[in-house]
Parts: sequence; C-alpha cells; structure tokens
Amino acid sequence: MRPVRRPHVSVIGPGTCTEEERSIAESVGRLLAERGAVLVCGGGGGVMEAACRGAMMAGGLTVGVLPSAEPGAGNAYLTVALPTGLGEARNALVAQAGSAVIAVGCGYGTLSEIGLALKAQRKVIGLRTWQLRTADGESAELVAKGTPEEAVEYALSGATE
Repeated sequence: MRPVRRPHVSVIGPGTCTEEERSIAESVGRLLAERGAVLVCGGGGGVMEAACRGAMMAGGLTVGVLPSAEPGAGNAYLTVALPTGLGEARNALVAQAGSAVIAVGCGYGTLSEIGLALKAQRKVIGLRTWQLRTADGESAELVAKGTPEEAVEYALSGATE
C-alpha cells in the first residue's frame, strides 16, 4: 500500500521584504502547515524565512532549495535544507517542486520563479506581487488573491502529488 503524500506548495518572494509582506508570508506558512501541506521555498530570508517560521510554529514541514552548496546557509526555520550550488538557477527547482506556487512581494527572483512556474503549468497565486500581461494586453495566468486564506485555499484546491 502506497502512503498518502502530502501536497507540496512553493512559497516565493524576495529575500528582503516589508513588515506587511513578512506578516502575509508567515500567515501563508501557518495555513499551509495547518492544512498538512509541505512548504517549499528558496530557503533564504525575507518572505521565505517568514513563511517557514509560520509553518514551523504550526508544526509543518519546510524544505529549502538553497542556491549555495553550504547546508547551513538556509534560514533557521527549515526542516530540510537542500544545498544545490546552483545559484539563482535553483529558482527552476523551487517553481517545479510545488503543485502550486504562492508569490508574496515583488523581487526579480520572484518574477523569474513566477515565469518558470507558469511555463511548467503550475497554479500561480499572487499576494501583493507582480501583475503580468502578454504583449497583446492579455492578463497572464497569475491569480491574484486578497488574503492568505484565499491564496492557500486556491493553492490546495484539487492539489495532488
């Protein structure tokens, strides 16, 4: 009998963030943990650290895909730190790891992860993040939500691993 796997949701955002983004990310992490999801992120500070802190405080599992080859380079709230030595190329791994991606804030690394996640046909949910349009003015498939609760609910709706 195969064990039931928990859904994985990637949480992305800048390594330096505002207090509002920090609060939002911490709520997202807590809500994901309460729903039994595994939180995947880039393992750094800012939004990533806040999301991991929220998940850890709720007893959740956090995975950091680190840009460095040093396992100790991740934030203090990681359950699992995966040192890659890939630098920013690790953004592709973060974008692929979740069945959905929740973006908080507007760093350029965040923008790259959004693009990679959309290309990989992942659900991408935004909380105070980039607004994307195609060259002909069509809105990209980045779903904006107003609250962490709405973002987590949408991310986990129909989630399968």
